[in-house]
Amino acid sequence: MVASKADCAMRRLLQLVLFHTVWEMGSGQLHYSVPEESQHGTFVGRIAQDLGLEVSELVPRMFRMVSKDHKDYLEVNVQNGILFVNSRIDREELCYKNSVCAIHLEVIVDKPLRIFHVEVEIRDINDNAPIFSASEQILSIAELITVPGTQFPLEGASDSDIGSNAQLTYKLSSNEYFTIEQKIDEHNKPLAIVLKKPLDRELTSVHRLSLTATDGGQPQLSGTIQLVISVLDTNDNPPVFNQTVYRVRLLENAAAGTLVIKLNATDLDEGINKEISYSFSIHVSPNFQKIFSINSNTGEVNVNGNVDFEDINVFDLQIVAKDKGNPPLSGHCQVIIEVLDVNDNAPEVSVSSLSVPVPEDSPPGTVVALISVADRDSGANGKINCSLWPPKFPFKLTSTFKNYYSLVLSEPLDREQVAEYGLIVKVQDQGDPPLSASSSLVVPISDVNDNAPTFAQPSYTIFVKENNPPGAHIFTVSASDPDVAENALVSYWLDEKLWPLSSYISVHSESGKLYALQPLDYEEVKLLEFQVRAKDAGLPSLCGNVTIQVFVLDENDNTPVVSQSMEEPPALLVIPVASGHVVGKIRALDSDSGYNAWLRYELPEANSGPWRVGLYSGEISTTRILDEVEGGSSQNLLVVVKDHGKPPLSATATLSLSLVANTQAIKTDVRLPRTGGNAKPLADTANLYLIIAICSVSSLFLLVILVYVALRCQSQAKEEIMYGPGTATLVCASEVGSWSYSNRHSHILAGVSGEPGAKSDLMVFSPNIPACVENGKQQDLLCTTVSN
Repeated sequence: MVASKADCAMRRLLQLVLFHTVWEMGSGQLHYSVPEESQHGTFVGRIAQDLGLEVSELVPRMFRMVSKDHKDYLEVNVQNGILFVNSRIDREELCYKNSVCAIHLEVIVDKPLRIFHVEVEIRDINDNAPIFSASEQILSIAELITVPGTQFPLEGASDSDIGSNAQLTYKLSSNEYFTIEQKIDEHNKPLAIVLKKPLDRELTSVHRLSLTATDGGQPQLSGTIQLVISVLDTNDNPPVFNQTVYRVRLLENAAAGTLVIKLNATDLDEGINKEISYSFSIHVSPNFQKIFSINSNTGEVNVNGNVDFEDINVFDLQIVAKDKGNPPLSGHCQVIIEVLDVNDNAPEVSVSSLSVPVPEDSPPGTVVALISVADRDSGANGKINCSLWPPKFPFKLTSTFKNYYSLVLSEPLDREQVAEYGLIVKVQDQGDPPLSASSSLVVPISDVNDNAPTFAQPSYTIFVKENNPPGAHIFTVSASDPDVAENALVSYWLDEKLWPLSSYISVHSESGKLYALQPLDYEEVKLLEFQVRAKDAGLPSLCGNVTIQVFVLDENDNTPVVSQSMEEPPALLVIPVASGHVVGKIRALDSDSGYNAWLRYELPEANSGPWRVGLYSGEISTTRILDEVEGGSSQNLLVVVKDHGKPPLSATATLSLSLVANTQAIKTDVRLPRTGGNAKPLADTANLYLIIAICSVSSLFLLVILVYVALRCQSQAKEEIMYGPGTATLVCASEVGSWSYSNRHSHILAGVSGEPGAKSDLMVFSPNIPACVENGKQQDLLCTTVSN
């Protein structure tokens, strides 16, 4: 008992060493063996341990075992990682007479995807006894004329086992006439009964012998057949073939009627005893007789059915030549037909464990699918070349084991470029001509959040008229994200750092619409500059931003205010007064800007009299020489101050004048032209100097304005104001291209750069502000630049 346990331990150790060696030499293949007919639950091997897998990770990694064409003979207990016998395994049913019988398993685990190849050899046990095709075999042997040593072929027993379990020895029951003999042949072991001495029919007409076949298994099994030998009289020459064994080669798929071989047997007898008929022996399988036929008269063996190398590659036909004597005698030969393979089976390709969709951030080397190929042909006809089409796609095939391939990622993926790949796996054997097959598979690519929302432009410029209604929609921003699903779901918000703008502007988180929360006042705020951010809903989320500049456009909403008139009224004016004499000046201010703040002064026509007012200077002067009091000693002048807005707003100012006659002054004024000839009054000379000074200052001011405009235009040519898809165009504000300078302070709210503060501004103003169109309707509130 101790020796038995030691032997078991030693065998177990040798088996583990053998497994390890096979694992190292077989590129990841495990080899086990188990005897056939093992009971359910029989231990085969610790497959998880041998594969280097932890038992605890079998279920999470979706451990599974695939056995192609071998049902469910074996199973793995995922609780302990042991491979065991699941159902009865009959080696003879599984592999027939093949010397090697194995079940090939594919063990697949995910996360990451890996495949292991396991081979379980099914060992033969001596569970089949030798079997004869019949319980009795009858032979006819002529008396006397049969010489000692003559052999008579017998059908041997068959044993479904292999190896020593199928090595048969024969024993003939004790007798004085016959002995049994078996020869060793390449394809067969012919069995014959040998005559030891001539037979005498008169002594014994029938010999009954027992033939026993015993195999070499442990324990030995045996089978028995009864031999009935009839002793015949006369016809002493049986037909004889010129060869005992004929060997023929035949291409598979040979057409029906193809001649395989023509046999010829001779008989030394004469007459009817010499006439021979040919037939298959009763020992020839009925299936073989369906594939081949023999002409009883000519001995020609022809193809009668389908010859398929993949089904049977060697045929053993036993032929009988029998004469027509009485009793008839027969001769025997053996025809061995070796079938040659032709390339008549196209390769087969199958795709298993397709792991899709593939995330676009998968690294190169990621296993996408497992592919197996097969070809039933042999030799070069069964060797397969596997390729992938189209080759430019970011995938490649790698060989993992014989006729097994992995489809792996060879390059980085980008779902935004290609969302799905259609691949074709092509296989072709090396036969002549070669045969091929293909299999199509679709590999979709899943999205990851690798693209931030982007706006069409880095910034937008918006023009909004002041006094807009609260909550007015002024613009819509839109960001695009090439990702899909939640990775492309964009929401909008204002930069949190721009909290001062929260009372002016808001953005709808889903639509990107910008709203003005309160009426804007150009006199308070001229520019709102801020950033709108767009964020997708991916994990982690990505952001983009755009700069928005909202310019507030001036409306004519402020009436001119007279700030200064003549000195304390009523004013005294001593007459006579020369024509063009400046009596006083009206000064007015307008809180608006540009064209809306450009003021002009007018006198009502009905009340103008000898007076006039400078259109833009506000100076009141006489239109002719006053040398007498008209309309009394006191006069009131009504001056109207208007701006250039549409509609214009106006204010009025009243000046009171008291006229006093001065005789000396009149005489002086009258005399001056006479004595002076072309000399001008002193007042006219002073006005001339004043006009020259004003023109000089105006010219200088205009030159400064022109230089400033040139510099601004050059700067704007470099930095174009963008709106929508085109380039913004500046609009000349007035009918004559007027300019206005306002020295009052303006407030600008900026959320991108610069601090809000006061500054003097030089503005281009326009009396005709263009209306904007949104969604097909005219909107007077919003004005933008015109896109080219």
